[in-house]
Amino acid sequence: MDTNMHKMNPNKYLTGLLLTLSFALAGCAGTTPDVRTKRDDVVAVIDKVNTYWQMHTPAKEWSFWNVAAYHTGNMEAYRITGNERYRRYSEEWAEHNEWMGAKSKDKAKWQYQYGETDEHVMFGDWQICFQTYADLYQLEKDPRKIARAREVMEYQMSTPNKDYWWWADGLYMVMPVMTKMYNITGNRQYLEKLHEYYEYANSIMYDADAKLYYRDARYTYPKHKSVNGKKDFWARGDGWVFAGLAKVLAELPKDDPYRAEYVARFQAMAAALKNSQQPEGYWTRSLLDPAHAPGPETSGTAFFTYGLLWGINNGLLSRADYLPAAQRGWHYLSTFAVQPDGKIGYIQPIGDRAIPGQVVDKSSTAHFGVGAFLLAAAEMVRLLDH
Repeated sequence: MDTNMHKMNPNKYLTGLLLTLSFALAGCAGTTPDVRTKRDDVVAVIDKVNTYWQMHTPAKEWSFWNVAAYHTGNMEAYRITGNERYRRYSEEWAEHNEWMGAKSKDKAKWQYQYGETDEHVMFGDWQICFQTYADLYQLEKDPRKIARAREVMEYQMSTPNKDYWWWADGLYMVMPVMTKMYNITGNRQYLEKLHEYYEYANSIMYDADAKLYYRDARYTYPKHKSVNGKKDFWARGDGWVFAGLAKVLAELPKDDPYRAEYVARFQAMAAALKNSQQPEGYWTRSLLDPAHAPGPETSGTAFFTYGLLWGINNGLLSRADYLPAAQRGWHYLSTFAVQPDGKIGYIQPIGDRAIPGQVVDKSSTAHFGVGAFLLAAAEMVRLLDH
């Protein structure tokens, strides 16, 4: 035993013991980690993965969700490392898109069902970019960076409609926009509408028995079933929700009247997710029926690992109960999903469900999965800093 143990911060020592225990548990579950995770190692993985991505991917891409989701992770990597190259990459992307999502100026034509055109201004997949614009604004407060975000969101909130978030992904895309814009503007309507839209999403997608979300109303049980007749909860869909709740709680005022409700949902989801993790540390694409689409999948696993670590780091999840699951997730991500050159593999392609027979292998990569990995890695650093 380390003879300097008595000089250590007791919280750090407890974290070390729990990390060691979780490695032991992971070893029992078919993996063989044999050393404690070190902060420098995690930062090195962040740099390896992010450097590979930015070297192979131009910053000047569109502001749609798949690219914008990467930037939400890149900004967390910047916060952890202070690497200005990461910030400049997101700044270049934002400038390329003129700090906008969908660019229509005619509000009479604005839509929010699925669409990739400039008229789909109120569709959440075009609004996730506002998260990164808001983060960049907080670093250098030029009003131009959030002007379009304010125009779009404040117009949307002026409408009587509440069914803007009709698919699970939308909760990650836009819920954090609402808290970020509240913290910039002080406009309480952002938090009221956040809850109103969230309640609508719950009414059509949430399964109170399983404590999980269907991807959208098309996939609710028993209308839709897995190949074995079970409820089919898509991993990345629930990953969007779980990570979105974490990001909301990170910036929601402590005295928000709905905070306890979000916390309860986050904790209930965490318990359900812990129970559906595979022994190797990953989650399969259909959470409650691993045989539906077997094998590892990185994007859902990364979002779940991020959420579990965030919950532990912020006192909402018990370290003793959840650290082993979080550490198994991180072990999968850092030793299996990351390829030798820094590429992140095993990311299910863009879609809306778990597809039996779909090939997901070490060459399967995508913006959003890399972003999710960076979120998880940043929270692992924060865990080691506690």
